[in-house]
Amino acid sequence: MACLLAGCPVLDDVILAVDEIVVNALRHTKSGQCGGSFTVEVLSTGDRIAVSVSDQGGPGEPTARDAGELDETGRGLRTVALTATSWGWHGNDQGRTVTAVFTRGLPA
Repeated sequence: MACLLAGCPVLDDVILAVDEIVVNALRHTKSGQCGGSFTVEVLSTGDRIAVSVSDQGGPGEPTARDAGELDETGRGLRTVALTATSWGWHGNDQGRTVTAVFTRGLPA
């Protein structure tokens, strides 16, 4: 993905967000089961970059929550929410897509 966005001033934030969303798909959805799959889409238009991860759905809804100081997990979507300009999701237990949008060149 880095080669697709070479020179992008928010590249590190985009890569971090994709990493967090993919890990969530693998940990919390059917995509992490044997034979599971997910798709990453990168869309760059004008001053916006949108990254989306589509998974095979799971029992819970993606939420940005505050993890406890000693918690070893639970910071992924909070990190996405703090670095992206916006984020959201749509879908259900059969499949869903989580998207993070970044503004090129401006701090989130």
